[in-house]
Amino acid sequence: MADGLTHVRNVKDVSETTSPELAATSDVSVQDARFSRKRLPVSINGLRQFARLLDIAFVSFVAWYCLGLAGLTILGATVFQIIPFVLIPVMVSWGLRTASAYDFAYNRSAVDHMIRVANGAGLPLAALGLATYVFYQGYGARYPILAILSAWLTVIAVHAYMLAFIRALTRTGRLSENVVIVGATPNAQRLIERNAETRELNVVGIFDDRLSRAPKSISGAPLLGRLDDLLNWDRLPEIDRIVVTITSDARARVRHLIDRLRILPQRVVLLLDLDGFDPETESLAEIARSPAAYVSGTPRDTRRAMVKRCADVVFSLAMLIAFSPVLMITAIMIKLESPGPIFFRQRRHGFNNQIIRVWKFRSMRDDPVAAEKMSQQTLRDDPRVTRVGRFIRKTSIDELPQLINVLKGEMSIVGPRPHAVGMTTDETAVQAIVGDYAHRHRVKPGITGWAQINGSRGPVHTKQEVRDRVRLDMEYVNRSSFWFDLYIMVMTAPCLLGDAKRDR
Repeated sequence: MADGLTHVRNVKDVSETTSPELAATSDVSVQDARFSRKRLPVSINGLRQFARLLDIAFVSFVAWYCLGLAGLTILGATVFQIIPFVLIPVMVSWGLRTASAYDFAYNRSAVDHMIRVANGAGLPLAALGLATYVFYQGYGARYPILAILSAWLTVIAVHAYMLAFIRALTRTGRLSENVVIVGATPNAQRLIERNAETRELNVVGIFDDRLSRAPKSISGAPLLGRLDDLLNWDRLPEIDRIVVTITSDARARVRHLIDRLRILPQRVVLLLDLDGFDPETESLAEIARSPAAYVSGTPRDTRRAMVKRCADVVFSLAMLIAFSPVLMITAIMIKLESPGPIFFRQRRHGFNNQIIRVWKFRSMRDDPVAAEKMSQQTLRDDPRVTRVGRFIRKTSIDELPQLINVLKGEMSIVGPRPHAVGMTTDETAVQAIVGDYAHRHRVKPGITGWAQINGSRGPVHTKQEVRDRVRLDMEYVNRSSFWFDLYIMVMTAPCLLGDAKRDR
């Protein structure tokens, strides 16, 4: 499959099961998984929001330019003179939303989309133009009408470019979420075939414990293995969502599958029936994001994600500039005190359990093995910690280079702290101590977080400390908002002066 997306093939209906002998000799392997090309860190919903902002920006500029041609300024014009110009972006935005001109559906023709744009923006602007002609004849309706016509043409041009851009990204799979299906059922076949028309999802493959009843592929999506193969798959962090497609009468089997899948950080969607799906009016991806269908995790809030990402970039750049003298002095002190690199880049768990390299100032004697896997947590008066390291750990200066991870999009300013790969407590892996441990990875890890300002900083030496941290992290995940993040950042500032009660 050249573009990495699932296409429809003429295969037998999945209700026709293969024989046990055929299944036993079938070469079922997760190596057959079909990932799309590297996906962009933006969703189709994010591009729809961007298109709205782009329309408002361009139309506002056109209105402002025509206002200047009329010899008026925003501050110098009267309210009556400026009203038509101000209403132009308002009418355009309202009209396009009403006409569903921001759907950018792949299965909708380009002509249909442009007609929606022309009508959605044109009808409200025509009404505004008529009202302007009637009420502004004595005050000069020429320039307001020029602005209205120019705004309409501008919107058409912007949407023509956006439509071509989004379709190119959709065609190559750059916007498609990687999805695996659990259950080789007729519902799975319907989902895959309808997705082939819209290309909203990249169906990587199918997992099913009943291999003896399942064909090797369904509509081009390969059968990759059993549920245990999914749970132990090394490429699982690249999966965005897991869709369970089991018939509604198999309640016991559904409960069993959900109980096993809850431990994963990915969103798990229970999709029982697609009989009422109408591809002309409904988005397949939106149906799969339905809050009622979620059994683990919550639907992604695109607007919240955009606000958080913008805040991360702004705050991290500001902090890098503000703390640049501290960063330079710290780097010099580390280099002068002990041999080895200035920075320590450790493998840690990030969003969806993906492995990321977290930047820190080196606070211990150089140990390349520790960068790959944590073998021992830091203890009070740990002999491995240098003198400079003890100071920068106490003041949390060693964490400042993680602003680089924030700019790269691997971390956020606020979120659960990323734990090192192989981290243990009481000789037990931390993920085995708390059943909901993986749920903390449903958001990006942060430099600081709700747990940190509530005293859970540094290493965790007991199982109870692990449980307390996960509880606080889950409180953050459930309460996350811009203002909550801002509160945590403000409350973190005193912690930079150190916390004598915690081992650092």
